[in-house]
Amino acid sequence: MSSNIATGEFAKLSWKEKISYGAGDLAQNLIFGTIGSMLLFYLTTVYGVSAAAGATIFLIVRWISVFWDPWVGTVVDKSNLGRGRFGKYRPYLLYFGIPLTLCSAMLFLPFESLRGNIGYAFISYMATALIYSLVNIPYGALNASLTRDNDEVSKLTTVRMTEANIGNLMVYTFLPLLVQLASPNKESKDIGFFGIHLNLGDFTDPSAAKAYFWVMSGYMIIGFLLLMVTFFGIKERVLPTQQESENVHYSDLFFELKENKPLRVLGMFFLISFTFMFFGNTVWPFYMQYNVGHPEWMAFINLIGAIPGIFLVFLWPIVRKKIGKKQFFYIFLWLFIVGQLILYVWSLPQFRNNIALGYIGRFLMQWGITAATGYMWSLVPEVVSYGEFHSKKRVAGIINSLMGLFFKIGLALGGIIPGYINAFLHFDGTAKQQNPLALLGIQWSMIWVPIILALVAMYIMSRYPLSDSDVIQINTDISAAKTQHI
Repeated sequence: MSSNIATGEFAKLSWKEKISYGAGDLAQNLIFGTIGSMLLFYLTTVYGVSAAAGATIFLIVRWISVFWDPWVGTVVDKSNLGRGRFGKYRPYLLYFGIPLTLCSAMLFLPFESLRGNIGYAFISYMATALIYSLVNIPYGALNASLTRDNDEVSKLTTVRMTEANIGNLMVYTFLPLLVQLASPNKESKDIGFFGIHLNLGDFTDPSAAKAYFWVMSGYMIIGFLLLMVTFFGIKERVLPTQQESENVHYSDLFFELKENKPLRVLGMFFLISFTFMFFGNTVWPFYMQYNVGHPEWMAFINLIGAIPGIFLVFLWPIVRKKIGKKQFFYIFLWLFIVGQLILYVWSLPQFRNNIALGYIGRFLMQWGITAATGYMWSLVPEVVSYGEFHSKKRVAGIINSLMGLFFKIGLALGGIIPGYINAFLHFDGTAKQQNPLALLGIQWSMIWVPIILALVAMYIMSRYPLSDSDVIQINTDISAAKTQHI
């Protein structure tokens, strides 16, 4: 193993490198997280398409991603875009970061001639999603390319998820607040934070289109600059040989799905977890606007909800070491469920003005979901190593494309299903109040479906086969085999 320490495969990562890598998560939340959180709300209110049309756009683009992402993963593993000058995976952040930024901003162009144009909404969203894969998949592969040290991967995960959750704070707390501040028809409103009043506009009105565009554009530019922090701040160490890269084929995708059980289990956990996570993210503005009736409180309730994902992430490795990998996920998923139940109670007529319930419920559900969906990324490098041990190929790009595919299916379902539920129950984006069936649909999408899926996610995680000792042994054996061939 000492030989590999010298070559950096078991490197201890500096704080600078950990923070630089995590900047990529922050960047992608600012660029693409804004789309996942606000696009359906924007399309069905400001842009003026039906809930069914918005959901169908999500559905078609995600079906295209089913075939696109594995192809991207194969290309990333097989090619050498930077010709060795910038590494194997880093160049994608540079070459595709600019078009991703531009396409993301163009989703919110405030031209009246485009309003309600389903064709433009579809094409711009499809272009954004396809380019996003060319950034997200190589970025994910970098996670398994910095070091083989399992403890370092765990520490790296806590740092990157802290930064990711800072991105969530900026998206779910400040983004809707900034859009409301920039929107027309302003009124002084109590924002639910120490009695502070701000002049907030109506961000459901078509006249708010310019507010969305300028706020979103600012987020995209900051996101691109953060991608460059990642590009310049990290070093790739654990990489396939040239022969291994040349031997990568699209069929390796099917081999990994068939032979790599940890990949299948973790992939299903990704799919289910991100489905109920994005159910909540997609429906949250609707829930606050129509079921609770206090959209002006949304920003600072989200601020409280962001606390555990930023300031309590340091507890993840400690909790995991004390109780084990699987129990970690069980505890935090139950915490998520408790928070969800409190948010349901908050929506009852007699409790809607009790902001404390909103703060407590959002804090607990966010603590649970950010821990469960954040820490699972630390399992991806061990899935890559398991595949390398059995197939003798290190296909980090393909495995991360599969994880990205599961993630995006969850993202899509989290946007598609609530959209169709709203359409089926006659949600009207032009109405200030919704009919009882539409309110029930929003409630089920926000509360009950996510709770059911959280229970399913617990069962799936119970089937995960790799223990920490298994992972250490696998990496040691791979390292020894490489040393023998030097």
